[in-house]
Amino acid sequence: MRDATLRQLRSVIAIAKSGKIVIAANRLGLTPPAVTEQLRLLERDLDLRLFDRTKSGLRPTDAGHIVLEAAMRIEALIQDTTEQLQSLKGLETGSITIGVVSTAKYFVPRLIHAFIQTVPSVEIRLLVGNREETIAALRDYEIDIAMMGRPPSDIVTSKACFGPHPYVLITRPDHPLASRKRVMDRSVLIGNKLLVREEGSGSRVTVEKFFKGTPLAHPSSIIEFGSNETIKQAVMAGLGIALISAHTIELEIEAGYLSILNIKDLPVVREWNLVHRLDKGLGPTATAFWTYALKDGAKHLPQVPGI
Repeated sequence: MRDATLRQLRSVIAIAKSGKIVIAANRLGLTPPAVTEQLRLLERDLDLRLFDRTKSGLRPTDAGHIVLEAAMRIEALIQDTTEQLQSLKGLETGSITIGVVSTAKYFVPRLIHAFIQTVPSVEIRLLVGNREETIAALRDYEIDIAMMGRPPSDIVTSKACFGPHPYVLITRPDHPLASRKRVMDRSVLIGNKLLVREEGSGSRVTVEKFFKGTPLAHPSSIIEFGSNETIKQAVMAGLGIALISAHTIELEIEAGYLSILNIKDLPVVREWNLVHRLDKGLGPTATAFWTYALKDGAKHLPQVPGI
């Protein structure tokens, strides 16, 4: 690895992400033969095959995964070093890539807008995905900071809570239970369909914990959806009820399209966390955003009536 070049390591990253030499070459601004040659030279020097050819494309071998991890760490270090050097020159520019779980998209634009008022020339890239996609981006050094609930357990990270994240049970306003003001037990919900996010999502974990051991946890009572938006539309259509992030329903509650049921032990309050890899230092811009979000992030969370 001592003689490996940046071009060779960047070729490994590009091939691993796309699985295709042609696509990797396009991303790198090189010709396919040039990328193939970079890979050949690196494999020759290491005396190890880095990729297997499969029907679905090139896939890293065990050795390839090791080299890929090192290449991504080197690329991240170069990016951080570049920004730190710019800071020493007194430049008021910088960049940051933020990854957020899809539930956060309802307030993150407000937070970013407020942040860039303090640093107008900063360049921001925002990646929105489900929990698994956000963790994958964090694992692959594609983002500087993640905004999510539970940090991943298989990556060494630093986390800091910047605000509460309540979950409430919603239904359409004409549901028989919507008009009841007193606190109700979960047993009154039996017979309703429970609308949930996909397996592995942070929201799904919250729902499963709350309804564990009840008839609503049975697969026959559950209908799965791939987004909060679809769940809200399904609830409004009368398809069922949903335990959902209160931060996703601000507009619908204000407009009277949805109602919050007064159920015992609700809301379930989780945390919104900032997360970053400990082995990837935060540059000046990322540090500034981290500091700002911790100080003022909670101010930009949606305010839902009745919670």
